Amino acid sequence: MTSDTINRTSLTRFAWLSIAAAILTIALKTSAYWLTGSVGLLSDAMESFVNLFGALMALAMLTIAARPADDDHAFGHSKAEYFSSGVEGTLILIAAAGIGAAAIQRLITPKPLEQIGLGLGVSIAASVVNLFVALILQRAAKLSHSITLEANAQHLMTDVWTSAGVLVGVGAVVLTGWERLDPIVALFVAGNIIWSGVRIVRKSVSGLMDTALSVEEQNTIRRILDPHIQGEVRCHALRTRQSGERRFVSFHVLVPGTWTVQHGHRLLENIEADIRHALPSVTVFSHLEPLNDPASWDDTSLDRTETSPIESPAKDQRQI
Repeated sequence: MTSDTINRTSLTRFAWLSIAAAILTIALKTSAYWLTGSVGLLSDAMESFVNLFGALMALAMLTIAARPADDDHAFGHSKAEYFSSGVEGTLILIAAAGIGAAAIQRLITPKPLEQIGLGLGVSIAASVVNLFVALILQRAAKLSHSITLEANAQHLMTDVWTSAGVLVGVGAVVLTGWERLDPIVALFVAGNIIWSGVRIVRKSVSGLMDTALSVEEQNTIRRILDPHIQGEVRCHALRTRQSGERRFVSFHVLVPGTWTVQHGHRLLENIEADIRHALPSVTVFSHLEPLNDPASWDDTSLDRTETSPIESPAKDQRQI
């Protein structure tokens, strides 16, 4: 299966898988907390509630993102995925605050742990579930270029590492008898969760702000353009942005005014085809302009200049 064969509407099944995993791990981790009284295991259980809310949000946004373009959304609905990852990142930060508060309270008033062996066994089982689902979501996110599934997978992997930290903390309490180790580890868990939440929120904000494609992808586009920018052909006003799984690329190609429309159109078709072949889920906008018309050089920036230069730039200019 490749990214080209993935049906966007089918991605919701991964959200349902995440929902099922969250419900199962909530039950397992809550049981582990009641068995042991460990605030570290309680923090683990609280994060699983965040997983559930995040998975529900992912289901809603993936459903919206899969809708085709319409009159009100001519470029599709793919940006809806950023709302899901943004909300999930925010929920992670809220959960981290709750974990920190519980850990500080237990740090002030330590409490002995009970039935540690059984509790740890239940928590390990929950971690295995999360690891299994996270790996599935990571693969689906890579194939579909879905930021929603990527955020969900990252969150579950953070949960796995968090659980590992909690298990270490509880084990340390057993070995040392120092009960405050449990809330101390919980505080480190909260810090780890905060870092994960900040990264997810930051990436969501970047997407909503129409951030350009990665440097690697921009270089790929330039390598595609270079062979076509020969002789009297020039290119400028290259702009890129990412919207969920979809990429948008626009540029202007300047050719001699003596070219026929058919000749220029064929050149643009070849360039666009090469870019679509190199980048998945890309929409390309190209604009053909006469090289010797001063007006062709007025729109290299986002907003077209109001006056035209007296002379056109030198013909050896290749700025894109």
